[in-house]
Amino acid sequence: MFAVPLLVYGLSFQPREAVGVSLAAVGTTAFLGAVGRLRRGEADLRTGLLFAVAGMIGAPLGTRLARLLPEATLLLLFSGLMLVIAARMWTNSRAKPLDESDAGRFVCHRDEHGRPSLGPRCVALLSVLGLTTGVLSGLFGVGGGFVIVPALVLFGGLQIHAAVATSLLVIFLISVSGVASYVATGGHLSWDVAGLFAAGGVVGMQLGSRVSAMISGSTLQKIFAVAMVAVAGFIVIKSLA
Repeated sequence: MFAVPLLVYGLSFQPREAVGVSLAAVGTTAFLGAVGRLRRGEADLRTGLLFAVAGMIGAPLGTRLARLLPEATLLLLFSGLMLVIAARMWTNSRAKPLDESDAGRFVCHRDEHGRPSLGPRCVALLSVLGLTTGVLSGLFGVGGGFVIVPALVLFGGLQIHAAVATSLLVIFLISVSGVASYVATGGHLSWDVAGLFAAGGVVGMQLGSRVSAMISGSTLQKIFAVAMVAVAGFIVIKSLA
């Protein structure tokens, strides 16, 4: 969520190219994280692939839509998305965690071994959510974890740790589709900048993990929400100016 504003206002990238660079960096970082999770068997491969295939269809649609919108409009819509996510983060910071009493909300029910059973309703809903995530990724250059994780928990029947691990695989595959679509439609992509962003992301994940261990989850969410509101406000002011 912060990569696009940094590229646009910090490095003077055009918004559409910033979206392409952001997708490439996010996808690379997610891939490195997903490899370790898959080796440890933490990710649900079947559910993740279902979500990702729908997302890979949606990403090119988002990329094409981004080309139809004026750049100022694209940035204003992006800031609106940031405000929505900030509001969700702030609300989640004050909500109680999900427990077994929430099981009735699951669409993909779990069997006695904890594996989700992918019935028709489950497949349909996860496909729609995956498609929506893909469109958002292609349109704004975001990984979509803010949609994927809660969707996998609330509707996929996964535990939170499995959902986070699975989301990395989904983000990687959707990012591949988005980047491929961006390049195929003639978009210029600065691979060196994307590589530096990805390398910084890997280092940042390690540092962030250490810092987060010293701060409560609810406080982290509130800090993140306030930061996003500030950046969204900055984008609106710059775009209107």
